[in-house]
Amino acid sequence: MNDAQSERAPNARPLEDLYDGNRFHADLYTDPQIFELEIERIYNQGWVWVAHESEIPDAGDFKTTHVGRTPVIVNRGKDGAVNVLLNRCRHRGATVCDRNQGNARAFTCPYHAWSYGLDGRLIGIPFAEGYAGVLDKANFPLIALKVGVYRGLVFASMNDMVEPLDDFLGDAKPWIDLFLHQGGGFPLKVAGAHKFRFTGNWKIQLENTTDGYHFPFVHRTFVDSLPEETAKGFTAFMREEGPYVRALGNGHSVAVFFPDTVDLSQDDEAPVPPQFEELAAQLSEDYPPERVRWILRAINGAGFNLNLFPNIGLSAAFLRELKPLAVDRTEIRHMALVMDGGPEEANRMRLRIHEKFQGAGGFGSPDDMAAWERVQIGAGASHDDVWIMLNRGLNREVDDGEGHLQAHVTDETGMREAYSMWKRMMVR
Repeated sequence: MNDAQSERAPNARPLEDLYDGNRFHADLYTDPQIFELEIERIYNQGWVWVAHESEIPDAGDFKTTHVGRTPVIVNRGKDGAVNVLLNRCRHRGATVCDRNQGNARAFTCPYHAWSYGLDGRLIGIPFAEGYAGVLDKANFPLIALKVGVYRGLVFASMNDMVEPLDDFLGDAKPWIDLFLHQGGGFPLKVAGAHKFRFTGNWKIQLENTTDGYHFPFVHRTFVDSLPEETAKGFTAFMREEGPYVRALGNGHSVAVFFPDTVDLSQDDEAPVPPQFEELAAQLSEDYPPERVRWILRAINGAGFNLNLFPNIGLSAAFLRELKPLAVDRTEIRHMALVMDGGPEEANRMRLRIHEKFQGAGGFGSPDDMAAWERVQIGAGASHDDVWIMLNRGLNREVDDGEGHLQAHVTDETGMREAYSMWKRMMVR
């Protein structure tokens, strides 16, 4: 297939015509053929986030996940290196690990008991005489993916020729660094995760992470549950000049909702909020005043959401991973972050805040999911002229002085960046 038109059904639009910088056709949500190409060209060819290093701190620690729809094992080797291995026995193709996470010295296929080391080497075959002169174990390790790690974020690629991870992350890296300042001087670690699935295309969620426009409408019940002064802060960004969304290149973007809390390591010497006075008194027994203020600022997380194309969001005080399952089926995994070694009560507060909004019984996730599923239903309308508008803020985008487009936080600059990357990877 040498051109975009030949890859589509005879009456379908060519891929290059599906996004024009201003809108995209609903086929991007509903066409199974497009979805298969996305798996092949985006998830199988580029960098995909697979883990946070705190999920595999010790030798033998592992988690299972997917790169696109390909099952993989992420583990910490005996040498401390991070390995990402195809979760598929080289004999008959069965998965060799079916646990979500744990610790192991080796992975053994349950079908015929071929066993593999943490680095993927084939180390054992039962009744090996049947393979004498037929098979050399050295030639049949678990297939290893290319691995890149930046500040604890682990990425993998099925493409050995993929660009260096540093180049791919590019100008998103300083924002990753800022996100880590919410540790209050401690490292961040994943404290737990929960997942859910929604009936909708993966890109609907990808758009959501830097979509400030929806917040006061979709999340009205959350805002109404807050104290009056706090609630004002969650709606004020709709009208204020300061909050912004910025394209960062390679599909990445950042939405800054609260500019004063972008860098939590910067001490503003603000008075301790009334709800934290008791905690501040406790912390003062072990930490100097400036460190106490930093820990208190860190409880609510960073004042921005960072979207890393194609599948991970660094949002306030948690990580949000998306997994494409089918053209109209997506899995979301929310990972709560805490201060590793930090004060127990401060971490407990962080978890309670996470539960209230992103938890399984929280305000945020159910409302978001309902909105996403309504988008999918509408995208399936039986009409040829079904386009998704992506033009909010085109009239007020500016250059941020470093070559990035920037607009108000309610604008769709971040989404246009993601779809520009989508088109770059999809159209050949």
